[in-house]
Parts: sequence; C-alpha cells; structure tokens
Amino acid sequence: MSLDTPEIAAARIEADRARARLMDTARELQDRLSPSTLAQSAWAGAKEKGADLAEEAVDAVRSRPAIASGVVAALALFFAREPLIDMAGKLAKGVQAKRRAGKDKPKAAKSSPAKPKPAKPRPAKSRPRKPATKPKATETIE
Repeated sequence: MSLDTPEIAAARIEADRARARLMDTARELQDRLSPSTLAQSAWAGAKEKGADLAEEAVDAVRSRPAIASGVVAALALFFAREPLIDMAGKLAKGVQAKRRAGKDKPKAAKSSPAKPKPAKPRPAKSRPRKPATKPKATETIE
C-alpha cells in the first residue's frame, strides 16, 4: 500500500463520491431522455391540452348555440360543396328538359275558335299634362 497522507485519502474519497453523483445524474438524464419517456410525456401533454380545448369548445357552444350551429352548417356546406354543385346541376338540367319537352308538344286544337275580347275603354286622366319645355341655353358657343 502506498502511504497517503490523510488529506490525499480524503480527496480520493471525495472524488469517488463526486464520480458516483455524476454517474447517478447521467443515468437519470438517460432515463428522462429515453424515447419511450419522451413519447409518454408528449402523449400525456397532448391529452391534457386536448381535454382543455374540448372543455372550452363545449363552453363556447353552450354560451352561443346559434353561432355554433351556423359554423357547423357552414363547414358542412364547405365539405359537401362538390356533391351539392353536382346535384344543383342535375336539377337545373331536369328543369330545362321539362321546359323543352313542354315547348315541343303541339297544343291541342280547340273546338271553337277563340273570340277576341272587346277592348276596355281607358279611364280619363284627372290631371292635365304639362306642355314639354325646351331646355334653356345658358351658354352660347361662338
């Protein structure tokens, strides 16, 4: 054995303790930074944030149901715009086809010719018309 002074022996013991503390800290950091621990903490944070957002959304809908239903209707129309446009086009084509079919059919002849209606007399106007006036020339061009 080597003859160490008590101060050197105390320094070696302190160095061993410091090394042990450093290794414990390194193991703790490895545990904290492991992919599974990071994924678990991220998932927990996302769940908590999602729950908070859902709670705020429910409160907003309860306080303003008319606005919320309008927003939902607008979103539904936005997401269903293509089928709605197609349906409107088919509906318009069907109406046009019915109109064309109605014009193409010959009208049935009536048994007796229609008599013209007598012209109704026009009622007399109660106020007389003003004579048309010519606009006054304010400036003459020479």
